[in-house]
Amino acid sequence: MKKLLVTMMVALLAGWAVPAMAQMPNINLLGDGPSKSPEEKEAEAAREKAYKDTMRKIPDAKTSSDPWGNVRAAEQPKAPPVKTTAAKKPKVGASTN
Repeated sequence: MKKLLVTMMVALLAGWAVPAMAQMPNINLLGDGPSKSPEEKEAEAAREKAYKDTMRKIPDAKTSSDPWGNVRAAEQPKAPPVKTTAAKKPKVGASTN
């Protein structure tokens, strides 16, 4: 009976500890690692400069992103208003005074 009670207490404490561990902050205790040598920094700066120069050479896309643009006409013709030519019928049983 005592072993069952101890087992239940351990399970209860473990159940409380798991959610508390999930809320702990993520701390990196190892640091950033080794720093770059001056040659590596120069090479990275050269790559970054080449990338920026290449990106400046690419023209800005000013075309429309309408996929149906080449299917439709530039100006849609406006339909004339529909005229009804039916004569009004007089109401049956209505008297005019």
